[in-house]
Amino acid sequence: MKPEWKTYLQNDGAEFAADGSVVSFGNPERERRVTTMGTVICDLSHFGLIAAYGDDVKAFLQGQFSNDIQSVDGTHSQLSSYCTPKGRMLANFRIIRRDGTYYLRLPQALVEPVLKRLRMYILRSQVTLEDASASLARMGLSGPDAPAQLQQILGVAVPQAADESMTHEGITVVRVMGPHPRFELYGPLEPMHRLWSKLNVHGAPVGAACWGLLGVLAGEPVILPENSEAFVPQMANMELIGAVSFSKGCYPGQEIVARMQYLGNLKRRMYHVHIDAESAAPGSDILSSESEAEDAGPVGRLVEAYRHPDGGLAGLAVLHIAAVEAGSKLRLGQRKGPNVSLRELPYPLEVAAAG
Repeated sequence: MKPEWKTYLQNDGAEFAADGSVVSFGNPERERRVTTMGTVICDLSHFGLIAAYGDDVKAFLQGQFSNDIQSVDGTHSQLSSYCTPKGRMLANFRIIRRDGTYYLRLPQALVEPVLKRLRMYILRSQVTLEDASASLARMGLSGPDAPAQLQQILGVAVPQAADESMTHEGITVVRVMGPHPRFELYGPLEPMHRLWSKLNVHGAPVGAACWGLLGVLAGEPVILPENSEAFVPQMANMELIGAVSFSKGCYPGQEIVARMQYLGNLKRRMYHVHIDAESAAPGSDILSSESEAEDAGPVGRLVEAYRHPDGGLAGLAVLHIAAVEAGSKLRLGQRKGPNVSLRELPYPLEVAAAG
């Protein structure tokens, strides 16, 4: 995060964690309530950016990621993932394009590991990859009135459907999934500061966890370091949210991802869960309290979870489909741990169709 941007946020009352992310603007409980009901703005500096450009960049990225990079342009962004040869996601991310450069938006902690791995495969390709986290400020906007407010400030029509994007006077606007209309915004420091100030008149600034909560409610997972290499894309519903192409050609892990899709051997899916706890770490085991064997393994793994204004945690968890269908009583961490119950996702799981 640029010092100037941090100063802007501090002047608005931002409180920071040790890793530089915004914890809150002084009243976390109120911020959670507003997040699920009203209009909020959120600093997204806890996400980093990888920039990719050069004569061969499109072909290079096409051979690395799970989605079809051909569809990414100035009017369309996409979700995608980077897999190991065994088909496990190292990271997932949103890809946007502005000024001829592709940007990958992913958790800050995964920027360097992903950069290091991608650079191993450049070879003689005319491609430059770099950490661009300091080049663009980024913020989120969510709320029932978000499109109207953004359109009034920018003076142009804003994207209407998820994954649509546009750039106006240096600010890139990306529509993303959410319980309310939701946008990611990217741009240089000064225009973004002016935009933040104008949006702050009608919207409440909130901490990073509130943006995480909105992602959970949208059913859009974020693979954090604790879950890197834990899931094949379909286990985290990535193909259901438009993040996997099955016709684009080869990429690392493509054969395993395709086999799972077409041969019907998917045994785990991601579910929306409620946890009777105040906190829960990504990667935590989820167990069945009904298992008779003391050494029985976990039936799932927590992707991420955030405090909900109605109490407890709203989270996403990858669970064994058989355990869910059997109605197993789920617990977090241990068999007598906090209760884990299922909630509705905003999209159909289509378990049978996916295998």
